[in-house]
Amino acid sequence: MAKLQGIRVALVIAPEAFRDEELFVPQEQLKEAGAQVIVASTKTGEAKGMLGGTAQAETTIKDLKSSELDAVIVVGGMGSPEHLWSNAELHNLVKELHKADKLVAAICLSGAALANAGVLNGKKATVWECPESLEALEKGKAEYVKQPVVQDGKFITANGPEAAPEFAKLIVGELSKVKV
Repeated sequence: MAKLQGIRVALVIAPEAFRDEELFVPQEQLKEAGAQVIVASTKTGEAKGMLGGTAQAETTIKDLKSSELDAVIVVGGMGSPEHLWSNAELHNLVKELHKADKLVAAICLSGAALANAGVLNGKKATVWECPESLEALEKGKAEYVKQPVVQDGKFITANGPEAAPEFAKLIVGELSKVKV
C-alpha cells in the first residue's frame, strides 16, 4: 500500500488557472501510494483551477529545496505560460533535480517550462500543442513526440488533462524504484 513511504514530491502550480485534473489526479495517486506531497506556487495561499477547483499552495517555489525532494511535477493549465514558463526559481529547481538524477515531470503547457529551463536538451518530450509551446520545445532542443505521455530517462511529460491518469501512474511507478 505505502510503496512510496518516505518519498517527497512537489507539485508546482500557477496561482491561477492551473488545470484541475492535472493537479488532483497525480496528487491523489501519489498520496494513495504513501508519498508526501507538497503543493507549491509563486505565492502561498489559495490557487484557483480552470474548472473551479482550488488548492492550497503550502510553500513558494523559491522555498523548495531540491535536496529535500525526490521529484517535482509541474502542473499545466492556462496560468502556466504567465506564471511558470519563465520562472527563474522553477528553472533552478528543475536543473538541480536533474543534476541530482531525480524525477522531473510536467504536463500540458508546462512542458515548455522544462524546455525553457534548458533541461530537455536532446530529450524526447510532449506538450499541449500550440505554436508557443512547440516553439519552446524547439528552442530548448527537445525532440517533440506527439503522444499522450512520454518518458525519457528521469523526465516524464504529458500532453494534457486526458493523459493525467497515465502520467500519474508512470510517475508512481518510477518513484517506486527510488531508495529512501
